[in-house]
Amino acid sequence: MKKTLITTGIVVIASFIILYVLTRVTSKRTPTELYTGVQKGQFEISVTSAGELIAEKSMDIKGPEITMGRDIRFFNIKIQDLLPEGTVVKEGDYIATLDRTDLNNSLKDAQDLLTTFQTALYVKLLDTAVVLNDLRDEIKNQRFTVQEAAMTLHNSKYEPPTTIRQAEIELDKAQRSLEQQLRSYSQILAQNKTDIINQNYWVNKVSRRVKDIEEVLVQFTIKAPAPGMVIYKREWSGNKRKVGSMINPFDRVVATLPDLTSMLSKTYINEIDVSKMRVGQNVNITIDAFPKKRYNGIVSFVANVGEKLLNTDDKVFEVQIKVDGSDPALRPSMTTGNKIIVSSIKEAIYIPTECVQAGVDSIPFVYTKKGIKQIVLLGESNDKHVLIEKGLEPGTLIYLNNPEDPEKFRLEGKDLIPVIKEREKARGDVAGMFRKKPEGIL
Repeated sequence: MKKTLITTGIVVIASFIILYVLTRVTSKRTPTELYTGVQKGQFEISVTSAGELIAEKSMDIKGPEITMGRDIRFFNIKIQDLLPEGTVVKEGDYIATLDRTDLNNSLKDAQDLLTTFQTALYVKLLDTAVVLNDLRDEIKNQRFTVQEAAMTLHNSKYEPPTTIRQAEIELDKAQRSLEQQLRSYSQILAQNKTDIINQNYWVNKVSRRVKDIEEVLVQFTIKAPAPGMVIYKREWSGNKRKVGSMINPFDRVVATLPDLTSMLSKTYINEIDVSKMRVGQNVNITIDAFPKKRYNGIVSFVANVGEKLLNTDDKVFEVQIKVDGSDPALRPSMTTGNKIIVSSIKEAIYIPTECVQAGVDSIPFVYTKKGIKQIVLLGESNDKHVLIEKGLEPGTLIYLNNPEDPEKFRLEGKDLIPVIKEREKARGDVAGMFRKKPEGIL
């Protein structure tokens, strides 16, 4: 028992000694990840940005069109029903339904008005027929009266002059009455014709309106103009047009049918980098939905005028990148990563951007493993690395972060300071993008 306790104690003491030694060694060791070597090789200057896929060509699926001559007015029409985005359709297949409420009310009002005008026309035709028939009977009777007065005058030629004169007066009165009735008939006939023409005009006009509304209402059920995949239209605000959205006569697009064989990656570049963009530059494209796939493309369009996107104050420029070839897996609105190759340099010396420090005087430098605070002349940079024109040789180990005792490092490369300052005057602060230290170089 006593021997067992002694053995256990020795093991415990040995464990503490080993743990202490390991702790001391670990605390003095500098982690290898704090260093990196100056690299030499091909260096690509690129601009990266996120974007989304769009079809280079697409066919719009539009709502009803109001042609000239149709007495119809509408402004905002709500999309009442719409196929899910991504649905594959054939020509003539159902796409969407628009809200008919307002136009149905207009149709009912037009139909009621048409009924009123048709009834008024029918009543006018009946009244005209009755009135003119009565007038024709009166004229016929008056003609008989004229004939009787003429016969009376003829038979009174042997009568006294007074009787003959009286017969002449009666005949003249009968003829004048006939003439008045004929003129009145003509006037009433002309008036009734005018009224009937006017009534017919309104009946025809309202009838055309009813027909036009019925024809337009048929278009409120929207069908596919061609086969393809339904993609929702993106509005100026960036939101997609969907159920509950509005269309109007000036923007009748409900959805689109994109040509999936030719795709573009649309992205926005900030105003600092857009000056580097050129049509024809090569682009490496990744799709978030397919992280293992890689695509190539070329810049096909660079906007000349900047714009502000929703919810941001930064000015950006639209850039379109044509994707090489076609892939049936690609769909509009998929998120893309775009690496636009601005230029490529062979046998370049470069280091990670985070290795570069700068003081308040904006002179860039790095810390080397040999204890040197080396001033460097920087060149172009990409999103991860920066070119070293002077100050470092390939293979030199440099700190990724600040060392523990930076004041112990020896400053070298002062001869580069005039060159760096001269460049600052020409192109601004080169090192402004890097971390700044409170102390300066000098």
